[in-house]
Amino acid sequence: MPSIAVLPGDGIGKEVINEGLKILNFMGEKYNLNLKFEEFEVGAERYLKSGELIPDFLLKRLETFDAIYLGAVGDPRVPAGILEHGILLKLRFHFDQYVNLRPIKLLNDRFSPLKKKGVNEINFTVIRENTEGLYAGIGGILKKDTQDEVAIQEMISTRKGVERIIRYAFEFAKNNKGKLTLCDKSNVLTYSHGLWLRVFEELKKEYPDVQTDHYYVDAITMKMVRNPEIFDVIVTCNMFGDIITDLGAEIQGGMGLAASGNINPNSVSMFEPVHGSAPDIAGKGIANPIAAILAAAMILEYFGRKDLAEKVEGAIKTSIDENLLSQDMGGNLSTSEVGDEIVKILKRG
Repeated sequence: MPSIAVLPGDGIGKEVINEGLKILNFMGEKYNLNLKFEEFEVGAERYLKSGELIPDFLLKRLETFDAIYLGAVGDPRVPAGILEHGILLKLRFHFDQYVNLRPIKLLNDRFSPLKKKGVNEINFTVIRENTEGLYAGIGGILKKDTQDEVAIQEMISTRKGVERIIRYAFEFAKNNKGKLTLCDKSNVLTYSHGLWLRVFEELKKEYPDVQTDHYYVDAITMKMVRNPEIFDVIVTCNMFGDIITDLGAEIQGGMGLAASGNINPNSVSMFEPVHGSAPDIAGKGIANPIAAILAAAMILEYFGRKDLAEKVEGAIKTSIDENLLSQDMGGNLSTSEVGDEIVKILKRG
């Protein structure tokens, strides 16, 4: 029985996660998936009440689940960085979720911000290394708040970390019959990204059937805007992946359509919409739940039911075609009504 720990988090998190759960419950019942859910309070409210972020006993409890379904974290009552580092990064590092999987897929031509680029051109996947690089937190400050202050943040690349993410990307490209592109800055970051390039060139020999190419990160941002159709799978480091996937979210129609998987194939993986907690609209019932529903579809695929994930994505496409959408996408439905309509479409199919 696949088990899912539900962490709705802050702001609109609970609202959008409820709609994803609505879809998962429907698919689970219809296809006898025997999904099991348990919800945990993690986020601003817990922190403000007790000073806790994710205590050790809760981490141990989460270790017993097959996947985590996360809403969003962030609250104006808590200084920026506390929830993000204490929850998001802690979960990623604790479960060694070294793969950040970001599909960049436009679902309807009318939401493309790029001239003459539509669903046939904007359809690729970014595989971001998720536990090393500048986000490893290695560094410090000397002579703080003086004119001589020095701040150091080091980029960490280990052979193990680089090799496993690039190998994952090669396997992903092989299984999806796609081309693999390395995104780095090895012409300037000669030590750290020199390692990335060397490992990439070595692994190419093990995957002769996978076509490859290589772009520096500044060039790749230009290509994503002008020629997104040249990409199938992009593999890159933590920082560059953070940046180019937000660009990817915009060319696929906005953050309301962007979902993410934080994956360790041998541990607990976590799935989430990539938008923030949007406290300014929380509780108004107008948040767009599609990214959370796409994250739910990623959970189904992670559990080996790619066919059902495709059904959910197909239902979302139909809801877009029929303008059964929230206000931010030009519709007039509430958050819960969007989820209801997608369930109705799934019932029709």
